Amino acid sequence: MKSALETLSPTRVKMTVEVPFEELKPSLDAAIKNIGEHIQVPGFRKGKVPARIIEQRVGRAAVLEEAVNSALPDFYGQALAENEVRPMGQPEITDLQVPATDGEDLTFVAEVDRRPEIVLPDFDGIELTVDEVSVDEAAVQERLDALRARFGTLVGVDRAATEGDFVSLDLSATIDDEEIDSVTGVSYEVGSKNMLEGLDEALVGMTVDETKTFTAPLAGGDREGTAAECTVSVTAVKERELPELDDEFAQLASEFDTLDELRADLESKVEVDAKFAQGVSARDQLLEAILEQVEVPIPEGVVLAEVTSHLEGESRLDDDEHRAEVDESTRKGLKTQLVLDAIAEANEVQVAQQELIEFLVMSSQQYGMDPNQFAQQLDQDGQIPAMVAEVARRKALASVLEKVSVKDTAGNLIDLNETVPGTDDDEVADTLDSEEAAPSDDTADSGDTADSGDTAGQEVVAEATDAGEPTEESVPSNA
Repeated sequence: MKSALETLSPTRVKMTVEVPFEELKPSLDAAIKNIGEHIQVPGFRKGKVPARIIEQRVGRAAVLEEAVNSALPDFYGQALAENEVRPMGQPEITDLQVPATDGEDLTFVAEVDRRPEIVLPDFDGIELTVDEVSVDEAAVQERLDALRARFGTLVGVDRAATEGDFVSLDLSATIDDEEIDSVTGVSYEVGSKNMLEGLDEALVGMTVDETKTFTAPLAGGDREGTAAECTVSVTAVKERELPELDDEFAQLASEFDTLDELRADLESKVEVDAKFAQGVSARDQLLEAILEQVEVPIPEGVVLAEVTSHLEGESRLDDDEHRAEVDESTRKGLKTQLVLDAIAEANEVQVAQQELIEFLVMSSQQYGMDPNQFAQQLDQDGQIPAMVAEVARRKALASVLEKVSVKDTAGNLIDLNETVPGTDDDEVADTLDSEEAAPSDDTADSGDTADSGDTAGQEVVAEATDAGEPTEESVPSNA
């Protein structure tokens, strides 16, 4: 096989490929064998029909079609390797010439977007400025209030509901007198705004056994977005009583004996958060600085395919304003991936198995899935290479972050490799991550003691290297 390469643009190439008949013949033989196993010819056992009889029965065109369809991906792959082209997206195959008789060549033309060549500047001179670490008393109090709310109790009250109360309600939605959906006995925090639009406004001022109607777009189902007449009835109104802030509360809500010890621990957690915030800020600033310094030709075909796929998923193909927003974010995400891939290659970044496992575990938690099931699903979908590429990008950004100068607003040099003090990595329960949970009638918690701190024990630089850009799905990995 031989091929000729023509560069159409910095991101697109055309390959003209010629395949001698001798190289296509094994695929022809395989096609004849496969067809022979699926047809029945009188006088011959299945799978033992001579080639000439098969061609007579199904036609040479059918045999050639199966042979070419089977062999074309391999010939295309050989052409990519021969011309050192790293494709992005699917190729456009044109001018396909199938041999009419034995001895003629198979020829075709393949156009495809390619990964552009990227020239990386020296990033060592980048200087970043982040906020100075300080313990915000308001943040400490917010954590303390959230912890009190977790251990609060709900008490029934004989008054109208106000924001922050919990109500038991029955709710139904109808369209043209047809009931679409209904629920009964639901506990809901007034003002949380996580159910139907307009529900919170209707609930404020309602008393037990009162009913109201309002119009709202449905939030899900086959008729999502359709305006419905909603009826809500309140069966109970409860307010949350918070425990006193004293040593007894500290012993109930944490491992500490005194309120002062609990408050001091919360202050240390706020400081940890501030350090993480420094890392995140440095990461974001560094990424923007890198993108400003590097010129990257963007493959238009990849952008178009990604934008179209995104809009089709949202059924918003005709929304020009939204298309422009998706187009812009896609281009930035694609540029980010390409630049970080180039940095990873330049620094010869390798991804260890343990690093991949840690990333998969973290990602599985975001989807609420068992890590093993999550990994198996990714493997079945062929997404493991994409995960490897994502870890490599994070390490690439971290490698640059370690070299640049990071100072706080007070002029102090910041070491983002400093290990953040905190709890063990194995801890998964954070007592402060509970504001959204509605407390029970007796208490907001079972009464079990819990650590008042966040799950930490990670390096700031590790948190800071989460690029947060589009997934590898938008950029096929061919590294």
